[in-house]
Amino acid sequence: MSHGDMSRAKLARICGADRSTIAQLLGEGDARLPNAHLAAECASALSVSVDWLLGLSERSETAADLLDSSFRVTEAERSFADVRIDEWHLEAAGYKIRHVPATLPDILKTDAVFEFEYAAFRERTPDQAISAMRSRADWLRRPGSDYEICCSRELVESLARGEGYWRGLPKAAREEQIIHMARCCRDLYPSLRLYLYDTKVVFSAPVTIFGPLLAVVYIGAHYMVFRESRQIRALTDHFDQLVRDSDTDARSVASVMEAMLAFS
Repeated sequence: MSHGDMSRAKLARICGADRSTIAQLLGEGDARLPNAHLAAECASALSVSVDWLLGLSERSETAADLLDSSFRVTEAERSFADVRIDEWHLEAAGYKIRHVPATLPDILKTDAVFEFEYAAFRERTPDQAISAMRSRADWLRRPGSDYEICCSRELVESLARGEGYWRGLPKAAREEQIIHMARCCRDLYPSLRLYLYDTKVVFSAPVTIFGPLLAVVYIGAHYMVFRESRQIRALTDHFDQLVRDSDTDARSVASVMEAMLAFS
């Protein structure tokens, strides 16, 4: 039961205190401070924090409730067609989205790349992933869209060469992916701005920042979801530093990626 629907008499009975003591505790003005035990008993009965009860905080939530609302670990589906991502995009409609992908940005992937990546998945089909990706890609063409992406330059270069993560993807599919990504960056600028950063200079885990509302760090089997403003600000500052450290700006990135075709 919360503090909004409990009488002082009932609170006094729960805490084993006199009604006059409770009245002094909850009254306006220079009320007498309770002892620590009574303060804790009252805060627990009212489901509020002791600090709020004593006028030391503007937030009434307990520490556990604050932690739960500001930070949460959420299980991630082992597929690119994760409905949580769509829900977060809907929640952040109208806000700038900042994104560091684990590989390439889903919204810029070709069908062939999705089919290549889905070879290891059994729960979902490539068609489901492609459908989800196209739905997200629609965000880029909506009025007022603002999508900023920082991508590893080394990963794009390895795509061009067919090395590492991309080993086994045919040359034609790799070239198609680079051409498609370059075309999107050129045609959708400035709504879409993509930067290439050097992982030898700066590192980033996969992260998406949905305006001022939430930030999501992908750690593999789970998402770490942050909703407290200082946490979101810290991750936003991290992303902005990636942009500053990038050796390729959003205006020239299409030409830079097209030049990588010579590596293939």
